Amino acid sequence: LLSYLSFSCRYFKWWYKKTRIEKKSAFIDLLCAVPLQQIYGCPLGGIGGGTITRGWRGEFCRWQLNPGIYHYETVIADQFTVCLRCKGQTVYQQVLSVERPSTLQGWNWGYCGHYAFYHALYPRAWMVYELPGQNVVLTCRQVSPVIPHDYKDSSLPVGVFIWEVENGKEEDVEVSIMFSMQNGTGTKEDRRGGHWNEPFVVEKEGERVAGVLLHHCTPVNPFTLAISAREKAGTGVTHLTEFNPAGSGREVWQDLLQDGRLDSPASKSSPTEKGEVTAAAVCASCRVPARGHKTLELALAWGMPCVHFGSREKLHFRRYTRFFGSGDDAVPALSHYALTHYEEWERKIEAWQKPILESSQLPSWYKSALFNELYFMTDGGTIWVEVPPDCCAEDLQGPAGAGLSHLLPVLREYGRFAYLEGQEYRMYNTYDVHFYASFALIMLWPKLQISLQYDIAVTVVNEDIQPRQYLMCGQTAQVKLKNVVPHDIGDPDDEPWQRVNAYLMHDTANWKDLNLKFVLQVYRDYYLTHDSLYLRDMWPVCQAVMESELKFDTDNDGLIENGGFADQTYDAWVVNGASAYCGGLWLAAVCMMCKMAEVLGDAEIQKKYSDILSKGKEAFERMLWNGKYYNYDSSGSDTSSSIMSDQCAGQWFLGACGLDQGEFEVFPKSHVVSALKTIFEKNVMSFAGGTMGAVNGMRPDGVPDTSSVQSNEVWIGVVYALAATMIQEGLVEEGFRTAEGCYRTVWERLGMAFQTPEAYREKKVYRSLAYMRPLSIWSMQLALE
Repeated sequence: LLSYLSFSCRYFKWWYKKTRIEKKSAFIDLLCAVPLQQIYGCPLGGIGGGTITRGWRGEFCRWQLNPGIYHYETVIADQFTVCLRCKGQTVYQQVLSVERPSTLQGWNWGYCGHYAFYHALYPRAWMVYELPGQNVVLTCRQVSPVIPHDYKDSSLPVGVFIWEVENGKEEDVEVSIMFSMQNGTGTKEDRRGGHWNEPFVVEKEGERVAGVLLHHCTPVNPFTLAISAREKAGTGVTHLTEFNPAGSGREVWQDLLQDGRLDSPASKSSPTEKGEVTAAAVCASCRVPARGHKTLELALAWGMPCVHFGSREKLHFRRYTRFFGSGDDAVPALSHYALTHYEEWERKIEAWQKPILESSQLPSWYKSALFNELYFMTDGGTIWVEVPPDCCAEDLQGPAGAGLSHLLPVLREYGRFAYLEGQEYRMYNTYDVHFYASFALIMLWPKLQISLQYDIAVTVVNEDIQPRQYLMCGQTAQVKLKNVVPHDIGDPDDEPWQRVNAYLMHDTANWKDLNLKFVLQVYRDYYLTHDSLYLRDMWPVCQAVMESELKFDTDNDGLIENGGFADQTYDAWVVNGASAYCGGLWLAAVCMMCKMAEVLGDAEIQKKYSDILSKGKEAFERMLWNGKYYNYDSSGSDTSSSIMSDQCAGQWFLGACGLDQGEFEVFPKSHVVSALKTIFEKNVMSFAGGTMGAVNGMRPDGVPDTSSVQSNEVWIGVVYALAATMIQEGLVEEGFRTAEGCYRTVWERLGMAFQTPEAYREKKVYRSLAYMRPLSIWSMQLALE
């Protein structure tokens, strides 16, 4: 209790200085958590160019254009409106929103939600509107270019809305869809003045796209939004360059109502005055024959090609600028490209998803979870930037990184990639958590995983001698030690890659899992990609971090010991002595060192680690195996016999790499299966009636371990990893039952769609919305494959 009070005091002092004096947001704000809003749907945009989230009711409600920084604002003017005309008369005009706002009251709001249906399968979503009394059905299909193994189109900041119109009437209907958008994201910046709009047309290769550009001219990271539609035979596109979204909107409404078209002024708007807001609209129209069907295609694109992070020290160019440049013509070109290529994107998405969706062996909830959890790949504050063309190896690797011979070619070709630990935990590439999430990257965009690993390797071989006080212990230490894996590569509100380890709760140089997780990922990446150049580059780094880790084997028994504090990813759960989690990761890493040495023909290192493995396996079994499972730790404390759901994490990685049997069997198969069955019986089925996944810690008598704030939480990403381990060991039914509890709890009972948290407890308490770790569900797919 005294320790907790001491930490709370230190944290509050730091929080006050950060937020009230420096006027910056805290990297983890324990005092002002983001409130739960059960409104989110499928986000728009590719990887690393920013995201705009559209809610399941059709609203645009979460914005991440500045890298890693979120605004949770529903912008009322951002809407789709339908106009139906029969025999030259408008018979129906409706904003397709259930909202009844205080602005734009000249519009017809309050669409009845009973006539609308939402479906999402990332990166696509569908909204179906059965227009009451009209015998017309609209289906809006939303598509973003998130395509496995695609390193061009997957980087584009665009989303396409394909409106399928079904006319059930016995007469023709003229149908117009108006897309309106405010210049901005709903924050005070919208009223700072100087923003302006202009119409545009792009005609290329016989395809014509028209719309409006909304230039948002902030001093730092200005951006442009583009709303547009595809002109083709039978489809007309009109626009309105500007209107006041804070007014009644009556002039816009009447313009559309009159003839189903907008006035299409040719001139650009004047820059807004301070305090003013501006908006624009584009309208696509067509005639739909009786009992017929037509399609209208609209798009939203945005461009913030050059970005500064919070420190404003370096200018970074986003990945998509390689293909579209950073000039004024980039966003119009993106709009044209999106509207003329989305059909190709959909074919690729369907080819990727179809075998899984059509498998009768896989439950429906799993198919939903597998694809929809991928939202975090783009909406995790994700940034993907180019390495400057004049960059040399020394610029990237520093004085100590000369051995990374393929670092520069990899980063030049594939750029630098980073995503947040969570939307509330603002650290890029948090490595202890990425260990779980990395399966999504290595399976779907392996070159991004390789690039990320090179960035981590560079930080390993260098050091940062700046002193800093850590909040948990109140002690001062170096930010980063040489030959130690960093916790993260920085805060987007500072200068990522330049200054690492934004995390200042603990001094993570003494964490036991970070170095091991680097080694495990290196071999796993090699095993799945067969990239021998990568393996050779990483081999000296693996040796360095393992040598650094060896100091934690204080009694030379081949097994590392934990230090009596929370010195691993469970950063509020104390571990003392040998432990199932870190000890298991250690032995798995030692095994992989043996295997890599064998592949690379390094007999001396192979012998060294074979000897360590032999001793360590004996110590692990002797000190932790109790006949049914591996004890939490060997300290002999009241909770050392707790059943940890993550006790087989080392086996999880070994199994994923085919190193779990024969000469490479580290943990006896019978012990692994027994431990997993015990976890299923106790942590899963004896917790919340088996309906919420696996609690992190369970006492042998079937009562959750309450020794820490984390031991009685369920961590969704850990549960998916546990399920994958069960599947690897033949416990397929148990694996699916375990994972299903998390999906049902998050996506159905708690309404946390597209914001899966790190953790929850049995009684509807959750922590850290929109978190990285649940991407580990892709390890289940690897196990199944």
